[in-house]
Order: sequence, then structure tokens, then C-alpha cells
Amino acid sequence: MKIIFYSLTIFLLSCSFQAHSLEKLKPGQPMPHDLFINLAKKLNPAVVNISTAQEIKQRKYRSHNNHPYFDLFDLYFNQRGGGGFGQNQRQRPAGQGTGFIISKEGLIITNNHVIEGADIINVQLSGNKKKYEAEVLGRDKRTDIAIIKIKTNYNLPTAKLGTSSNLKVGEWVAAFGNPYGHTHSMSKGIISAIGRQIDELNSLPFVQTDASINPGNSGGPLVNTAGEVIGVNTAIDARAQGIGFAIPIDDVKKVADQLERYGRIKRGFLGVSLADISNEQALSFNLDGSNGSLITSVSPNSPAKKAGLKSYDFITHYNNKKIKDSGDLVKSVRDSVAGKKAKLKILRNGKKKTLTVTLGEHPDSKKIVKNNTKRTYNGQKAPFKLGFYFKNYNKTLAQQFNLAPLRKPRPVIIEVKPGSPASKAGLYPGDVILDVNKSPVYKSTDVIRKLKQNKINILRILRYDEILLAYLSVNN
Repeated sequence: MKIIFYSLTIFLLSCSFQAHSLEKLKPGQPMPHDLFINLAKKLNPAVVNISTAQEIKQRKYRSHNNHPYFDLFDLYFNQRGGGGFGQNQRQRPAGQGTGFIISKEGLIITNNHVIEGADIINVQLSGNKKKYEAEVLGRDKRTDIAIIKIKTNYNLPTAKLGTSSNLKVGEWVAAFGNPYGHTHSMSKGIISAIGRQIDELNSLPFVQTDASINPGNSGGPLVNTAGEVIGVNTAIDARAQGIGFAIPIDDVKKVADQLERYGRIKRGFLGVSLADISNEQALSFNLDGSNGSLITSVSPNSPAKKAGLKSYDFITHYNNKKIKDSGDLVKSVRDSVAGKKAKLKILRNGKKKTLTVTLGEHPDSKKIVKNNTKRTYNGQKAPFKLGFYFKNYNKTLAQQFNLAPLRKPRPVIIEVKPGSPASKAGLYPGDVILDVNKSPVYKSTDVIRKLKQNKINILRILRYDEILLAYLSVNN
């Protein structure tokens, strides 16, 4: 009897432990009645509320709600202006958001847009009215991820990071956060979609969920039924209900370490301009297909230049991964760490080559705004009814089109006829012609000589700070 009683006791204790433990549900597995109760108990201690403030330097107020997707922390901006000029106010509330603790020493993951522009960042823990001022260790606007840190005199509870590589549409998830200032709130739902690309918001594809996400949830964890963080809540679609987005945690892991160590993402940089080609255009380059990316220019003193890459090289593989198009190559390079070596497989004049390049760090550069002012000039007319006019480079043209200084003079497009092959190819006044059919041109007469009838003409052009390819089909 003693043996039976002992075994029964062990069995009951085991059942009791399993009832309060968390595990990822398998397809078809019944949901425990206390699943979300246990999720709340496990996650809430590691979830923090974030409030930010800005020092008042002038009477100017921010507004971010100019996009169909709301920034989730923007509700609390004081845009009314407050009292009069004689007021002694030194700070104003800027926003609220969420974060979650990933180390007992106080490292916290949140969204960049939660803390961007803030002079003061306060963090409040679960069940604690005290606010801790946080230090920003690193942040990145492109991925919308930030790492902040608080100091306490005790070890903090942490959230366990899971993986987003095996997510399935339909699995249960829970979102934690600080919606509308209602601290430490939890909502449940399912994964509605994965790989949701919204370039206006983020460079990383989102996990979509119908778990309720509201302003203030930004930076909070999206967790699976095992209580593992599988995403960072980031955005909602203001035009709909039940549509929220989270950054996959595997992507967050890739950047979090660099943000903590360097304060920024040391993204890889090749120093090339790229273009996609169609299957028809691939024939002009003696290629079997269009999968890959065509180099249109190589920057001087860049990693690509040092590795021996040239214009018209066609990149087919990056570190043994097949390249689909230019966007795929750009993402692969940017996801690589500066200073690392990368192996490129290319086609050059129909021959296969393998080159190794040491990646540089991507420089910060300002985008140049295109000048759309319409101008008309007298110039050389392109043959074969291609529909554009061009002229030799001179100081007057450079000033009128806001052109950068050129090391060697090149012809400049000064007019494009609407509906013409040139217009359909995307040419604009102010484009500088570098090559025609892969041959360099320096004068207008060079362009006339190298344009061909009854074939697709390839123009390599300089437009502000970009090198582009244009394909002109001759009208019959």
C-alpha cells in the first residue's frame, strides 16, 4: 500500500506541475483552460511600460499621424501648446509605449519609434510605482528596434526569446503592452499571416495577428503558447480592425547584439548600383535568365572596386545563396556585418567567375530630392523616333538641372516626349548618359553613333546619385 500511495502522490504532483507549465501547443492539441492565466503570470513581470518626455526648446509640436499606419505611441503628444509664454514648464509628455526585459541586468527591447526624439525615457516595472530612467544603448530606424537599459539593485525577471522561423498561420498568440496607458494589459488571438511586407513602415517582413494591438503596445512582446517571445508589436492598420503587425523575433535577434555593442547596425556595404533585367533583356547580356542582379556602376574606392567587380557584371550568388533580383541582393548585403568576407558568383561576358569581397560599413547619406520643374531646350534629337533630346554637358546645363560635377563631360538629356520609347523607358530631363549599348559616350555625336535600329538599346544613366539602366525599344 505504501508503494501504491507513493506512486499516486508522484502522479498527482506531476499532473499539478504540468497544469501550470507552459508548452507550445501541437496541431489539434486541446488548449489548457488556464493557458492564458499562466502566460500572464509568466510574462507580465518582464514587461515594462515606457513613457518619454522632451525638453521644451521652442514652441513647436510634433505630429506623426500622417500615414495610414499609426505609430503606436503617438496618442499622448500634447499638441495644444499648453499655457502662455510665461509658464515655467521645462518638459512636456511625448509618448508612451512598451518594452520587455531580456537580461537580469536590465537590458530592454523596444521599438525605435517609441524612444525616438525623447530627452527622458522612464521605465515602470510590473507592480512597482517607481520609475527608472533608462539609457539608450543603441537604436536603428530601419528595423525600428532599440535597446535601452535601466539600473536596479536586484536581478530582474526576463522574457524568454523563442523563434519565428517555424510560425504557422492559425496558431495562438498573446500580445502584452501598455495600450492607451492601461498598464500591463494582455490580449489573445492567432497569427493571421506571416511574411507581410510593408516597406513604408519597416525593412523587415511582419507577422500579422488579430490579437488586439493599440497605441501604447509598441515595443511589447508577442508570445506563443509556451510563453516565448516570437515578435515585437510594432504597428496597426488604422483602416481596419483586428490587424496588427509584429517584427519577427529572429530578425530582432540579428540586430539586438550589434545595437548593444556598437549602438548601431554595422550593415554590410558593397558600393555598387544595381538593376534588374527581364528574360528578353538577358539576351543582350548573353545570360541564360534574369535571376540575379546586374551591376550598373561601381563606386571608386569601394569594397566592390577593391574586389575587382565591374559594370555589367551579373551577380547570381551571394555566399552560395541564389540571388533572385536586386532587392534580394541588397537585403543579403545589408543583413551581413561590415568587415566580414562575402563570396560572389558572377557572370562577366558570359563567363563564370567567383570573387571575394570584404564588406564595408554602409555610409549614412541624404536622399536628393528630384527637381520636377519642366524645362525645354534646343538640342540633338535622338534617331529612330526614340523621343528624346540631348546636349553636351556644360556649366549652364549643370546649374539648370542641379547636376553634380562630372570628372569627364557626358551628354545630358534635356527633353523627353510624352508617350515615346524614351518616356516609356523612364528617361527624364537631367539624366546624364554614361553608356549606350555598353559603350561609354562623352559627346552627343557618340550617342547618335551608338544607338541602333531594330534592337533594344541599353542606356546607362546617372540620375542625381543613382546609376540606372534604361531599355529603349525602337518604334517600327
